[in-house]
Amino acid sequence: MGVFVPCLQNILGIIYYIRFTWIVGMGGIWQSLVLVAFCGACTFLTGLSLSAIATNGAMKGGGPYYLIGRALGPEVGISIGLCFFLGNAVAGAMYVLGAVETFLDAIPSAGFFQETITVVNNTLVNGTTKSGATTISTPSLHDLQIYGVIVTILLCFIVFGGVKIINKVAPAFLVPVLFSILCIYIGVSIAPEPGASKGITGLSIVTLAENWGSEYQPTNDAGVPDPNGSIYWDFNALLGLFFPAVTGIMAGSNRSASLRDTQSSIPVGTLSATLSTTVMYLLSVFIFGALATREELLTDRLLAAAIAWPGPAMIYIGIILSTLGAALQSMTGAPRLLAAIANDDILPILNCFKAYEGSEPHVATLFTSFICVACVVIGNLDLITPTITMFFLLCYAGVNLSCFLLDLLDAPSWRPRWKIHHWLLSLVGATQCIVIMFMISWTFTVVSLALASLIYYYVSLKGKAGDWGDGFKSAYFQLALRSLRSLGANSVHPKNWYPIPLIFCRPWGKLPENVPCHPKLADFANCMKKKGRGMSIFVSIIDGDYHESVEEANAAYRQLSAYIDYKQCEGVAEIIVARSISDGFRSIVQIMGLGNLKPNIVVMRYPEIWRRENLAQIPSSFTSIINDCIIANKAIVIVKGLDEWPNEFQRLYGTIDLYWIVRDGGLMLLLSQLLLARDGFESCKIQVFCIAEEGTEAEELKADVKKFLYDLRMRAEVIVVTMKSMEAHSEISPNAKKDPQEEYASAQDRIRAYLSQMKEDAQREGRPLMEDGRQVVVNEEKVEKFLYTMLKLNTTIVKYSMMAAVVLVSLPPPPLNHPAYCYMEYMDLLVVNVPRMLIVRGYRRDVVTLFT
Repeated sequence: MGVFVPCLQNILGIIYYIRFTWIVGMGGIWQSLVLVAFCGACTFLTGLSLSAIATNGAMKGGGPYYLIGRALGPEVGISIGLCFFLGNAVAGAMYVLGAVETFLDAIPSAGFFQETITVVNNTLVNGTTKSGATTISTPSLHDLQIYGVIVTILLCFIVFGGVKIINKVAPAFLVPVLFSILCIYIGVSIAPEPGASKGITGLSIVTLAENWGSEYQPTNDAGVPDPNGSIYWDFNALLGLFFPAVTGIMAGSNRSASLRDTQSSIPVGTLSATLSTTVMYLLSVFIFGALATREELLTDRLLAAAIAWPGPAMIYIGIILSTLGAALQSMTGAPRLLAAIANDDILPILNCFKAYEGSEPHVATLFTSFICVACVVIGNLDLITPTITMFFLLCYAGVNLSCFLLDLLDAPSWRPRWKIHHWLLSLVGATQCIVIMFMISWTFTVVSLALASLIYYYVSLKGKAGDWGDGFKSAYFQLALRSLRSLGANSVHPKNWYPIPLIFCRPWGKLPENVPCHPKLADFANCMKKKGRGMSIFVSIIDGDYHESVEEANAAYRQLSAYIDYKQCEGVAEIIVARSISDGFRSIVQIMGLGNLKPNIVVMRYPEIWRRENLAQIPSSFTSIINDCIIANKAIVIVKGLDEWPNEFQRLYGTIDLYWIVRDGGLMLLLSQLLLARDGFESCKIQVFCIAEEGTEAEELKADVKKFLYDLRMRAEVIVVTMKSMEAHSEISPNAKKDPQEEYASAQDRIRAYLSQMKEDAQREGRPLMEDGRQVVVNEEKVEKFLYTMLKLNTTIVKYSMMAAVVLVSLPPPPLNHPAYCYMEYMDLLVVNVPRMLIVRGYRRDVVTLFT
């Protein structure tokens, strides 16, 4: 009662009674058999896919929408679901008009207005023109509108009564329909009766042979063969005419919320209705093909009524009740489909159509009734009905694709009870639906696909996020796993190398509340990706015990994820709980990532606040992080002057200066090119500074570097700076805020004081020199030399690049066994007076290549 009867009522419609004999006459028996088998195979394969998905778990309301949405995602589900709703709503109006037109044909005196009479002077039979007038009467449009509105309102009242009342009323519509079909078969067995038309031969092998082949010919608007007719028929046109006679297989699943056991009812009811009606259609092709001549088949629109026993009245009753039954099922399923879409709360605009669980969707029913009444008032649905067929086919294709995707992926959760299915059958069913759409009409196919695409685009923009575990997510996951396995563990070729930055969000001190990451770090992370493509990993480390800090970590994760979404970064958030920053980072650098999809660049802010008394641990943490990156073979980018970094709306002018001191695999050159690709730096030019020792031919080095950059397809000005020029005394830039010589002297004093304190503590406690639990070696001569080198490099940078948009310089590694405090002094002297600097260290591989 919940599935089989609604499906049977929707499938058995007016086309069988008034168009099926005409189809057999036009296409012949063998093409009609192909037509029925082709359409029946499409709906049967769709029924198999529907059954497989419906038996894979509990099913809520919404029928095919629910199945498609959970398999292909909310965007696809809603776009197809709304089209299917519209198709059902307008189909209800089409069925009502068919019932009213049949009623007025049977009882012309019931009309209030004059009927329309068309006279055809010549008819075309068996390829020859037959003279004589054929009179065709059609009811008045106003009568169709009046009776159509009245019938629609009556059906609306029945639908308002709920599913229980509909189930009680449905047999009253279906039983007379089945009896009328039985009357046709009885009439066929006793034909021809006395007084019957000469064209009705009764079941005859001769007639069967004559009607075996097709005979396509032009017709007028009423379907009567006419040599001057404007409508030309072929197999594709017959397909468009007949296919609505097999639709309706979703009538039961549309009421899934009202079914007691969806996993049992939907497969048995849907497939039983599909198979029984397909077998009936195939038998009817042979019966009608052997019953009457081709002329009779093509000219007598109500041939089924003419042969029925005991008279035509039974067929008129069958036509009226079958169309009203189909209209009732359409008006029952459509509002439940709309309510199910609204209940998922994806589109706020549909909230008014929500229906609480267990209640009837009264608002959606009123809206559906309004659409039906509006279409009935239009009266002529010739331009709309082909699109309705497309909506049904679009839904069937969506069901088949859903089953195909789920079966092909074969996720652990895919365990349907209905075993008669295979992904290949689903693929064939989906392909068949799409082929039928284009065979019927290219124009209407494009219109329906365009409407579905517009809805999809609207849902993507305005819809709320809904994670239903759809098949696309599973496909992405499996594709990612397969891609990861195919990458292997070998090094990626430089042509395929992508930066995967690990953004160290909060390494130094606390940011303001509700700020999980420095706002400019995300802007810089986007600068490292070409056209925004790539992935960033935003990491924050929380000091403490994991068991005690897990709630804090979860809250921090949600906050950092929201920040990433707000900044529109392609990245993920990770929160680590560790006893210290150094321990946390050491864990990250060892285990973060999978295979070749591991972060390859560590990005962090330069700790300009490290001298504060409450941040005494920064030097050791900073040095430890750099050493860990070197050991783990990770590149490092340290951003100095992050507060001065441009956001997405700011523009910088000038130069991007590279101080290329040590071989870094081309990372510094690559970063400069990525910066140029961003809007904030597109007006800048690149300058490459090479540091040469004494005796080196400066011009020869300059030419070699230019040639190298040319082969790398990079445009830059090359400047060679010799060690002698670095040693030469240069005037302080007027734009420098601090005197490098004074900073150098201050650094010397602070280092001496720190080392003296270390030595005093070691002598007092009778232990070797220790810093943060590790032994250090103090060679004051090497310390002095390192500090002086930083002074000269900074002086050169300030001299040439004080007005640069950004300066990139090689990161000096921490000297072995030097105190971390001394290294911080070195770094402070390197970056003084430079507003924006990227301190870069590559790793033991190339990231750029000369070759195509």
